[in-house]
Amino acid sequence: MFFKKSNRVQNSIETLVGVDTCIEGDVHFSGGLRVDGAIRGNVSEPNASPGTLILSELGSIEGAVTASKIVLNGKVTGTVTAGQFIELQSKSRITGDVYYKSLEMHTGAVIEGKLVLLGDNSPE
Repeated sequence: MFFKKSNRVQNSIETLVGVDTCIEGDVHFSGGLRVDGAIRGNVSEPNASPGTLILSELGSIEGAVTASKIVLNGKVTGTVTAGQFIELQSKSRITGDVYYKSLEMHTGAVIEGKLVLLGDNSPE
């Protein structure tokens, strides 16, 4: 299945976690969330409002990550679930399983865990 790049990720970012910011606790977001800092807790979006999570090469998340669209270039320690699409850029490092419907993986991305394709009837 081929996608136009502009259709895969949302263009607007409503929330930014800056490079010198560390959040301890769960984060729930809608729309777009960019993480340049650190989050120690689960990151998720409500099912009713699909959004995009972008984790830069400077960012890290220790906890489960669940979102419709995910672009990773940083470090995640925990399970990652992408309801629609996930892009693993060259500096992404994941320690945990990745659940996805559509996957793009760049050379250099590292996953220490399983890749699991979600079917149409799978929970997101």
